[in-house]
Amino acid sequence: MSEPTLSFDAALGQVLAAARRVKGEDRVPLREAAGRVLAAGIVSAIDVPPLDNSAMDGYAVRCADVRAPGAALAVTQRIAAGSVGHELAAGTAARIFTGAPIPSGADAVVMQEQCARDGDEVTIDHVPAPGEWIRRAGEDIRAGAEILPSGTRLTPQAVGMAASVGVAELKVFRRLSVGVLSTGSELTPPGQPLPPGGIYNSNRAMLCALLERLGCKVEDLGDVPDTLDATRKALRRAGALHDLVLTTGGVSVGEEDHVKPAVSAEGELSIWNIAVKPGKPLAFGKVGQADFIGMPGNPVSVFVSFSLLVRPFIRKCQGAAVVPPRALSLVADFDWPKPAARREFLRGRMKDAGGVELFPNQSSGVLTSTVWGDGFVDVPAGQPIRAGDAVRFLPFAELLD
Repeated sequence: MSEPTLSFDAALGQVLAAARRVKGEDRVPLREAAGRVLAAGIVSAIDVPPLDNSAMDGYAVRCADVRAPGAALAVTQRIAAGSVGHELAAGTAARIFTGAPIPSGADAVVMQEQCARDGDEVTIDHVPAPGEWIRRAGEDIRAGAEILPSGTRLTPQAVGMAASVGVAELKVFRRLSVGVLSTGSELTPPGQPLPPGGIYNSNRAMLCALLERLGCKVEDLGDVPDTLDATRKALRRAGALHDLVLTTGGVSVGEEDHVKPAVSAEGELSIWNIAVKPGKPLAFGKVGQADFIGMPGNPVSVFVSFSLLVRPFIRKCQGAAVVPPRALSLVADFDWPKPAARREFLRGRMKDAGGVELFPNQSSGVLTSTVWGDGFVDVPAGQPIRAGDAVRFLPFAELLD
């Protein structure tokens, strides 16, 4: 009996519907928080900035004292960042530096380039408007505001924002534990002599790097020979230790493809033919208590399946909000006259003029195309493309973080 064929969108919907957020939370210092997902929102206890402060090096003045260029004012105080001045009297100015609090009475800052200092007097050559070069208290963050909601994936910028309100530790979801293994008696670990009929395994190294980039706790479980017993044993061990088990190879219907019967024996399995190219077969289910996703063996198929299907699943399991990747509309600098009956994800590269070109060899075994390119051209099933047409382009930057 043939496996059901699903559209890409239907397959993604089923994968995401099955994703469950990882159980368990950690408290981590800011230095260890980047890449993790917030388990509790952060509410600021303070205004940022906490006081009105100067946006420039210059002189704090009262606008009423500078009615015309050339006003001469006595300089009565010097205020550096980290210090607090006293009330500014009429007819005086305060030498002030970027980030220093605005003294009471002052209502503008004139940048130093528009002033001329002579001893204890400064001539103001610019008529300021009220509020000029003043950063108001709370203009960035107000006390009581939720600045980072639960489910936020912590970028370096988000970590900086948490620090800006004085938070030293963050409550984050536990790291997703992922075991990675490959099936295939022909696979040889990099660094070992290549035997006759062997190929170096690029998939595990690539997957481990992709998973670590997503903040997962990763175990490389090695290569598994093409036997049912070996495959069952490896999956049984992985399912007992991890939240998610990823495999490459063995999900087709050949005599040496043992993943399907092994997963069925050790857990439960759905296997689909997805109407995409590359990456048609995808196995999905459970091994023990762990979720299981089995991808094809060709390296580009693995890259496509991971980027477009596995990554969103992982993000949801991590507790992060899952949003569709942002696509660009670019001009095709190529012809694609014979489209497939399946939706295609072609490896392309953006050009400076706003177009996109294709790698000349779109085979699912040519990993070079993913290094040369910087995104996928998303081609609907059966749709030819001619140079000059608008195409939908998915940058790798949107798919790998």
